[in-house]
Amino acid sequence: MNPPADERPLHALNRVLESLEAVRNGRALYVLLASFALGGLLLAMARAALLRGAPAWGVLDAGLALTVAFYGGNAAGLLLMDQARAQPSRGVGRAVRDALGGAHRLIVVLLAVGLAGLVLVAALAGLLWISRVPVLGTWLFGLVVPLGVVLIGAAVLTTTAVVGPLAAPAIWSGLSVRATLAFLQRQVRQRLFFAALLNAAVGLLAAAVAALVSFAVLSGGRAVAGLAVLVTGVELPPQQLLAGLFGFGLRTLGPSGAAVAQNPYGAAALVGGGLVFALVLVLPAVVYLRGTCSVFLALQEADALRAAARDD
Repeated sequence: MNPPADERPLHALNRVLESLEAVRNGRALYVLLASFALGGLLLAMARAALLRGAPAWGVLDAGLALTVAFYGGNAAGLLLMDQARAQPSRGVGRAVRDALGGAHRLIVVLLAVGLAGLVLVAALAGLLWISRVPVLGTWLFGLVVPLGVVLIGAAVLTTTAVVGPLAAPAIWSGLSVRATLAFLQRQVRQRLFFAALLNAAVGLLAAAVAALVSFAVLSGGRAVAGLAVLVTGVELPPQQLLAGLFGFGLRTLGPSGAAVAQNPYGAAALVGGGLVFALVLVLPAVVYLRGTCSVFLALQEADALRAAARDD
């Protein structure tokens, strides 16, 4: 039996595989790397403020870190959406301005979805409360349990596999809040499992990229640590360089009892490793964001094909 013409799974999977081209999008990599770096710096400042007993500054810095990460991610998403649509890419400055001017719509969409989830939970809680009445409550409870399991399970699947991955690309494509909610509702109603499987494929692809990058980083880290000892004559514990490659610092290594080189070379190794760690995070992230853009475009094409078939 042939698949419905509006789904075209092979075409959609081909779009997902094309998301590997995101690693060549220098502008998106730059924006996301800068966002991660600035966000990490602000988080470090927030931690330092909390340690010295200044909670107000800590909360402010943490809020700024979240803001930078949110709008930076949206700016990178706009650049990746341009790439997925095979249209001329906007500049970095314009992407940042567009993110600042329109990313708030994503917050509204997520709040609307969260409100719907709260209504569902409140309704189930109300039915469970009513089931406390004698005699009839037992029968009602027997009906509410399977109903609640199905509804909550479907809501979790819908949120994690469809709404979460597709809400942002819908906003990046230029849809309004109402149009985005209508698009998400249509996907849940017409092709929930198809959309969920496509987004799962995107997650697996990003995980594969992360595994390959981590393998390369570990191999290169051990080799560089050995060469550093031979060439510079500095006793640099390999675990210190490897810790830097995974975002750890001297404050983390010291209490753990690991060997640490307390010299400028050791500190430089951690700083350089931190730069590599940021790159390790960015590469899978851009592949994932580009993949969600590809899934959105494939589902949007499916909607267009279904509408055309209905008109004919």
